[in-house]
Amino acid sequence: MLLVRDLAKSYPTHGHERWLFQNLNFDLPPGGRIALIGRNGQGKSTLIKILGGVLAPTRGSARWSMSCSWPLGFGGFAGGMTGMDAIRLIARLYQKPMKGFAERIDDFADLGEALYMPIKHYSSGMRARLGFGLSLAIDFDCYLIDEVIAVGDAAFTQRCEEELFGRRAHKAFIIATHNLEFLRTHCDRAIVIDNGQAKLFDDLGVAIDVYHAVWEEHHNPDAIRI
Repeated sequence: MLLVRDLAKSYPTHGHERWLFQNLNFDLPPGGRIALIGRNGQGKSTLIKILGGVLAPTRGSARWSMSCSWPLGFGGFAGGMTGMDAIRLIARLYQKPMKGFAERIDDFADLGEALYMPIKHYSSGMRARLGFGLSLAIDFDCYLIDEVIAVGDAAFTQRCEEELFGRRAHKAFIIATHNLEFLRTHCDRAIVIDNGQAKLFDDLGVAIDVYHAVWEEHHNPDAIRI
């Protein structure tokens, strides 16, 4: 499982401390699906990075007893590395034989000769394809997804959905997304993050209603608050 207890993250801003969220508690069992929803800049990507071990929380803990992917699409490789360098690094870290491993990633990412180019010259779509290919080459128990499935053309998006939600339908997912229809299809719970607060809703319909209310309040100050 994933056990999140009293998780909080803040940043110093103009001499003050800005809290993205505080006192966040939730569990994710094997096969569970949680969406992260909220307006831009409220902390969805930050929470994904904390859960993936990229950022440290200000307080609290996230304890994994199942394997977890890095955030899909996270551009954490040095720009001077080539795509093939990244493949070799992941193969070494996860003790995978290079024979067959690189071919599987290249088959999915479809980068061709660009695999031998420095990643700093990649477009956002190329980085996404490489990141997905690397992540899906490892059999994780849980996948962290930060809206990156929307990057790329329609054919790539369909392949991502087939790989993640078809062949890996039994896996757990935490997904940061603005696409509410996608959320309805692939998630069973949601965390709404807004204005320094984060709350888990077991009822997906209620979470979506709260998100709509928050959005309306932000864009229409005269709206009735819930």
